[in-house]
Amino acid sequence: MDYDLRNKGLRSLLGRIGWTSASRLSWPTRITIARILLIAPFVGCMLNMHDPQFSDEAQEFLRHIAVLLFFLMAISDGIDGYLARHRGQITKLGTFLDPLADKLLITCASLLLVSERGHVDGWQLPSMVVVLIIGKDILITLGFLIVYLITSQVHIVPVWAGKLATALQLSMVIAVLVAPELATVIPGYRAFARVLWWSAGAAAVLAALIYIRNGTLYIEQYERAHATDSGR
Repeated sequence: MDYDLRNKGLRSLLGRIGWTSASRLSWPTRITIARILLIAPFVGCMLNMHDPQFSDEAQEFLRHIAVLLFFLMAISDGIDGYLARHRGQITKLGTFLDPLADKLLITCASLLLVSERGHVDGWQLPSMVVVLIIGKDILITLGFLIVYLITSQVHIVPVWAGKLATALQLSMVIAVLVAPELATVIPGYRAFARVLWWSAGAAAVLAALIYIRNGTLYIEQYERAHATDSGR
């Protein structure tokens, strides 16, 4: 009986701990986590769009599901930021997870849309655009690690160019995913799509340069402050 009581007490304690931990997650953070979890089914749909075991109708259905999932994730990116700002729920976890979710989503979508297995027929992304987009994220990640190794501080400050690049990249992916339908009813849609995806690549380069400059300035300021404190 004592064993049963101890087990019940342990389960009750674990339940309270689990509930307390979950209650600490704000709604913006929950939405961000949900966005990360939706990446898996999105990738699954994209990877099976050209699977010969599925009929043409089934492949089109998978693309439409992928469009819906990506649209939900793109909308959630704005919703969690809005809630965090207007409810005063900006947290360190949310500040870290939000750009991570964007990078994972854009990276997966870009790699799929340039690949033979996940591209949209007639609308395969240029490889150079994907290189620019993913290269920017790699450089920023390396810069973040360098800043942390030198300063031992987590320094994440979004810039307008990064937000512009993310918005253009999200728009680019949606534009390519829905291209088979819109290209038949909108004259010049292909030219519009090309301008959009090259603009997304250019914005990625601009954002990378600004982040590199800001990171360099932050390290210089840290080293000057550290040198001043050491000299006292």
